[in-house]
Amino acid sequence: MLKELIDQFYLENQKNKDQTKFYITDAGKCPRSVFFKFKNAPREPMDARILRIFERGENIHRSIFNILYRLRLGVVTEIPIPSQEIISGRADAILCVGNENYVLDIKSINSMIFRNMSAPKEENVYQIQLYLHFFNIKKGILLYIDKDQQEMKEFFIDYDEALCKSLMDKFNALKDQVEKNILPARLADYPRNWQCNYCPFKDVCKMENGEEYKKQTEPQKP
Repeated sequence: MLKELIDQFYLENQKNKDQTKFYITDAGKCPRSVFFKFKNAPREPMDARILRIFERGENIHRSIFNILYRLRLGVVTEIPIPSQEIISGRADAILCVGNENYVLDIKSINSMIFRNMSAPKEENVYQIQLYLHFFNIKKGILLYIDKDQQEMKEFFIDYDEALCKSLMDKFNALKDQVEKNILPARLADYPRNWQCNYCPFKDVCKMENGEEYKKQTEPQKP
């Protein structure tokens, strides 16, 4: 009884927004999945358990923010990037350590992934690179937190102009596909790619084979 009531609470209070711009967190994601989000394609319903995991991650973020403020690092948190035509995003924090500014991106992950991590995840590097680009800051920190054991690992990231240009080119190419209703190709290692296992668009992706998206909806402009 109580479990059902709690699950219902999470499901009824989740925020579902139509996507009108790319998010920085879309960097490194399957382009076809991002395309389906813009098209409001049929998706698997969200699991209340996943929503609770997201909430736990947000609580970890707030705890770190509180510590940073108490350390008096000249920190500002949850800062939107300057307004852009096709992309939006919000950095976790910008802080000053040793008279140098850093963009901070916090990631909470499970113990198994954390234990085996010797380098930052590629998609996380893409995301923080874009934050560095839009804030015109040259250094970033990816802070990973083990949700189960509360251990931490940090990786320092230097701004890579060529990588950021490549990422923006990919966003612009995907924008063109969204506007022209051209379905992006599946990932080269579909369906073995790890993203396929967690994708809410698995069913529609399996059905859609042609270049043009068959679902007749008004294309949304990113």
